[in-house]
Amino acid sequence: MSSFSHIHGNISRWYAKEGRKDLPWRNTDDAYHIWLSEVMLQQTQVKTVLERYYFPFLEKFPTLEALGKAPLDEVLKMWEGLGYYNRAKNLHKTAQMLTQAQGAAPALPSDINALIKLPGIGKNTAHAVAAFAFKKPVPVMEANVRRILCRIHVMESADEKRLWEIAYDMVDKQNPFVYNQAMMDIGATLCTPKAPRCEACPLESICRGKAEPEHYPQKKRRTVPTREQHIMIHLYNDKLALSKRQGKFLHGLWGFDAVEVPLCAAEEIGEVIHAYTHFKLRCKVYLYDELEPAHNHYFTPEEIKKLAISKVDEKILQLYLRSHDV
Repeated sequence: MSSFSHIHGNISRWYAKEGRKDLPWRNTDDAYHIWLSEVMLQQTQVKTVLERYYFPFLEKFPTLEALGKAPLDEVLKMWEGLGYYNRAKNLHKTAQMLTQAQGAAPALPSDINALIKLPGIGKNTAHAVAAFAFKKPVPVMEANVRRILCRIHVMESADEKRLWEIAYDMVDKQNPFVYNQAMMDIGATLCTPKAPRCEACPLESICRGKAEPEHYPQKKRRTVPTREQHIMIHLYNDKLALSKRQGKFLHGLWGFDAVEVPLCAAEEIGEVIHAYTHFKLRCKVYLYDELEPAHNHYFTPEEIKKLAISKVDEKILQLYLRSHDV
């Protein structure tokens, strides 16, 4: 019998009473649905995914095959506003690969090593799909679980190798689904970064860090740099020029051109600020009225709203519309 048997019992009883069992991805065995939820929930709150993205995405692409056969532009449009667009591109790429390799009714593999080899599926996502879709006796290691384990073992810094060893030792191999879902819920609702509710936690009896839980793990302090850009809106015949981004950042989305030096005849119409995780972007926006078309693609504002664009480009478009009372 596992040395954690009593804790497993506590966790199961807690989940039965307090767990978020109504989440749709917890009430399906469909590996595609579970994988999609895991990817959407990276860097994004459950409430946002549930209210705005999960159901519309599945309505548009109900199967892995439908996703694999869809144009990337359509996938990016459905992802618009979720950010971290590489997630959407890797979802699409994996679906394409599996559809091309397997033909009709493609499926995700159940083996963790096979899952990790697919684009955009890292170690934790592979474990989550294996545990939740295929009921494999393996742990999940997302941010909430990581924090719990650091507090139980009074670890000031999250040593990934050590944390995975602890997680494998502690997982309830008889009921990995409930165990892993409960651990994530405990981290989200009880073992929170600030003011954790240790007295209500089913892990309280084995937690060595409960005397000063906010000390574990230590949060690294970082300053967020500000980057500045000049954005040029090229206007011709009441249409705006857009181009598809080619660089790694926001690749595949439509956007306005960034320039080193604004054109002398351009009019500055305002400034847009947008915060990303690792930096803040400040854009000075200029408008240039072209006498002849000099770009490949021009769109009306209404047409732009149907394209996949980033949040910052959406802000730039809104600035243009306000400046012209459109």
